[in-house]
Amino acid sequence: QVQLVESGGGLVQAGGSLRLSCAASGSILSINAMGWYRQAPGKQRELVATITSGGSTNFADSVKGRFTISRDNAKNTVYLQMNSLKPEDTAVYYCYCYCRTRLWSDYWGQGTQVTVSS
Repeated sequence: QVQLVESGGGLVQAGGSLRLSCAASGSILSINAMGWYRQAPGKQRELVATITSGGSTNFADSVKGRFTISRDNAKNTVYLQMNSLKPEDTAVYYCYCYCRTRLWSDYWGQGTQVTVSS
């Protein structure tokens, strides 16, 4: 199995910054993509950003220019640096990986709350 443990969420004022971290552990043979999704109350879960093992990134239009994603392959850890936060960024942020144990599969963390006050 794979465990994804997130940290770094919290309450911040609009315009502020937060850094999320997510460490993957367990019977992992290989990791392809890692990243972050978010879900606001009453809305569907949506992509925030992903990064492949080769470093290719993908961002939601709403966060481009404000968020950056990075990855430490040796530590199986992914980071999300969030700058210029807006109240509409308020959501539960979920870590994600496309990981291989015996088979390739999607795995999710428990989620970490990010609240941006106006």
